Amino acid sequence: MKDNPAPHFPPNRDAALARLDAFAPKAGRDYAAGRNHDLPGHPHVSTLSPWIRHRALTEAEVAAATLDRFAASTAQKFLSEVLWRTYFKGYLERRPGLWSGYLHGLDAARNRLATESGLRARWEAACGGETGIDAYDHWAAELTGTGYLHNHARMWFASIWMHTLELPWELGADFFLRHLLDGDPASNTLSWRWVGGLHTRGKTYRARASNIGKYTGGRFDTEALGHRLATTAEPQDGPPPPDPIDMPEDANLPGGRIGLLLHEDDLHPDFLMARGLDPTGVAVLIAPAGRSPLAVSRQVHDFTRALAEDAATRLGATGPVTEDGAEIARWATGFDHVVTPYAPVGPARTALDALDVATIRPLRAWDAAAWPHATAGFFKLKGKMATILETILQDMGV
Repeated sequence: MKDNPAPHFPPNRDAALARLDAFAPKAGRDYAAGRNHDLPGHPHVSTLSPWIRHRALTEAEVAAATLDRFAASTAQKFLSEVLWRTYFKGYLERRPGLWSGYLHGLDAARNRLATESGLRARWEAACGGETGIDAYDHWAAELTGTGYLHNHARMWFASIWMHTLELPWELGADFFLRHLLDGDPASNTLSWRWVGGLHTRGKTYRARASNIGKYTGGRFDTEALGHRLATTAEPQDGPPPPDPIDMPEDANLPGGRIGLLLHEDDLHPDFLMARGLDPTGVAVLIAPAGRSPLAVSRQVHDFTRALAEDAATRLGATGPVTEDGAEIARWATGFDHVVTPYAPVGPARTALDALDVATIRPLRAWDAAAWPHATAGFFKLKGKMATILETILQDMGV
């Protein structure tokens, strides 16, 4: 079978809206029937995640476009996938120690690479797509070449990384963050933990040759896969998740001369304008290099910067689009206050916290409605779907 061209991700909001408009008519039963199939060109899924990850397109906008065409019950599978992203965001926000724990585990795994030659050789083969496991090697090449993988392929990939290649999960999560255009601290970290039996304690995910064959259109040698893949999937070692911390508080908008500081986690601040924000100036702080202590791919850097520049252009920004906190600090001296959309746990938040600038960080209505329910399993939050969907217009600034 000859592969169709991979999805292309133009780094601007107009492209995201066009992709949403094209997908929305398929968000009902078509999506439910085909969503697990990892086929060339990814015709059965939205491929919106690179824009949603940076909120160049928001979850509320995606849900609104879906509900314009379908009842919530008809589009429940797709809306649930949108809420999974929100759930993981809230879960990590309420348990920030999981992110710091991941970073400590990554440091320990990298130290092992320096001293264990066998581990390093397996890691290099896994990153280079040279394991001899044809499906896995295909996905590694697709990831590094396009910056994207189908969600089902990500699960198979993570399972093979941990359970077949016996590599530390933190190194795999890092590999994804270095190459995924939608590399998100919450969704990525917690999905890897889920596959490894750390999120839902003891419940692991094992890649099976029959499942891969069923959902990939027969592109791979399932007989050979059956001989290569692990037949067991033992849970990874790690402490249980900590208890959740309190919800972050919303912030009121101040008066005076306001500088609006965007960041790579939220590049469409219409909710702030709807609350009365009238900024005197706009700048954007990005932090793609903070996604890994290793080299983050050039396409991730370029995509993030171009999306940020697109947002700056839409808002008529006169301030910088930069990774330099000192440059933002100099820009901020021209304002009485600096307002920035609330940044969840991850590199963008770390970069904001490191600024020598006090910032006011309002919270989106969508997050404020969802995150209180991200304290246990996903189905607690899913049970509040109707309440969360009621915030759509408010979150969109309508």
